[in-house]
Amino acid sequence: MRRLLLALSLTTALPVAALAEEVNVYSHRQPELIQPLVDAFTAETGIAVNVAFVDKGMAERLVAEGDRSPADLILTVDIARLLQIVDAGVTQEVKSDVLEANIPANFRDEANHWFGLTARARIVYASKDRVKDGEVTTYEDLADPKWKGRICIRSGLNDYNVALVSAMLAHHGADYTKTWLEGLKANLAKKPDGGDRDQVKSIAAGECDIGIGNTYYIGQMMNDPEQRPAAETVRIVFPTFEGDGTHLNISGVAMTKSAPNHDAALKFMEWLSSDEAQKIYAETNNEYPVKPGVARSELVASWGEFTPDSKSLTEIAKLRPEALKLIETVDFDG
Repeated sequence: MRRLLLALSLTTALPVAALAEEVNVYSHRQPELIQPLVDAFTAETGIAVNVAFVDKGMAERLVAEGDRSPADLILTVDIARLLQIVDAGVTQEVKSDVLEANIPANFRDEANHWFGLTARARIVYASKDRVKDGEVTTYEDLADPKWKGRICIRSGLNDYNVALVSAMLAHHGADYTKTWLEGLKANLAKKPDGGDRDQVKSIAAGECDIGIGNTYYIGQMMNDPEQRPAAETVRIVFPTFEGDGTHLNISGVAMTKSAPNHDAALKFMEWLSSDEAQKIYAETNNEYPVKPGVARSELVASWGEFTPDSKSLTEIAKLRPEALKLIETVDFDG
């Protein structure tokens, strides 16, 4: 009996130490984009990563779940989405010498509530046959009547386009941006629709001459035998804001306030900023690593160099409500 009681007491004491570590992630990123990272992290650390894809209403879900939320981390795209989640009061400060060393200050929150992991540029896809080198150089130029009937774009209410409009507001203010939006709308070959890759396909089909999209979509198309022919009909152009640089946005991570697996979650956050993870982002997703010194993929490097816009991501994100109002005022998608 004494041996049985001793065995039972040891058994009840073991689970805390013996249970395998895990991290629960709510992700706005498509599962296939982050699976290579999850697999590599688990293989290296033995920590399991459980990913729940949350397409919409992530902040609202976390608020509703409160302290009962199983989520440790949030992975999302677009700086405004990150700030929305932080402003909802569902994240916590993360102090980490590793994250501070690996991620430049302009890609992380001053209060350490969010950290950028990758960057992507909002650029122009230009027809190799119908658009000359140097014919488009700035975002402001997209409203020039010379492009009338020649531009394709997805919905103005898409996060990536709202961020671009927010950046235009940061540079030029409301009156200029409203006029610019009206000019851009007047130059569209058709009503905004589809995704960024669809704009490339429209150019290949001769429906328009230039499109607006993120860099990494071209990478995805070039790696897809069915979509590669369309991608090969365009060249990537890095437009700038007049007197500044090319618009960037990020994907990023934040730790939830509840974080039931805090220590394991911190390990995953730090690992995502490591050389290994940043290289996977670069090679698999054709995104720009935020950690200095990590090489871009061969394809991304072939697109050439550009100067990033100097406006802070936080400043741009705070202009999102005003940008949305302007987009709706001009009835951009109508």
